[in-house]
Amino acid sequence: MDINGVSAIVTGGASGIGAATARLLASKGAKVVVADLQEDKGRALADEIGGAFCKVDVTKTDDIINAVEMAKSMGPVRVLVNSAGIGWAQRTVGKDGAYDSAANLDAFKRVIAINLVGTFDAIRLAATAMSTTEPLADGERGAIVNIASVAAFDGQIGQASYSASKGGVVGMTLPVARDLSAVGIRVNTIAPGLIDTPIYGEGDNSDAFKANLEKGVLFPHRLGTGEELASMVLECITNSYMNAETIRVDGGIRMPPK
Repeated sequence: MDINGVSAIVTGGASGIGAATARLLASKGAKVVVADLQEDKGRALADEIGGAFCKVDVTKTDDIINAVEMAKSMGPVRVLVNSAGIGWAQRTVGKDGAYDSAANLDAFKRVIAINLVGTFDAIRLAATAMSTTEPLADGERGAIVNIASVAAFDGQIGQASYSASKGGVVGMTLPVARDLSAVGIRVNTIAPGLIDTPIYGEGDNSDAFKANLEKGVLFPHRLGTGEELASMVLECITNSYMNAETIRVDGGIRMPPK
């Protein structure tokens, strides 16, 4: 699928993998809506790439609709990348045997609400807009790429909520792809490994932490880059025979229990 002149929505697009993806899509001619809560970074990036910024909390349906409507005003909506997400780690039970020290249920629900429910909400709304566009070759109307995580398969101790949310994204990829095939929309998911993003911070402590993480990567012995993930996102969008698949991009890592 040629994305030159089409509009694309990237949730979580102001930083990290989302920002790298937004830049790459724009370099190929797409008009990108950077959908994020980070206004300063989001607006700066949108200005840089000739796109637009929309403040979006993916737990709010109206925010997502605003982003889709903005994209519609810029060109035919044919691309959605779901990169918005948060992490959380906490053991299931505490050390004192008290109910109050068990894992925080509200935190668990929040991770699911953002990473899983927010992803599906964006899919159903953006796909609705895509379904009204003129079909391209083979009846294709658009492509959706979700960003999950290797935690969907190799969840570590304390990652119950995060792994459940990302496992849910992986699990819905095939049924949603089957569903949306009726209107010519492809759906794929990418499961990144350890990617060097701002989540790890900066400075000596951050460098030491990342150096320790790198030890588990099979090859190359380093963290991945946002650009390497964005490259796979672009392939999933532009390769019209790529559909209903989840792809690990992780340097061969298999996460240990902790």
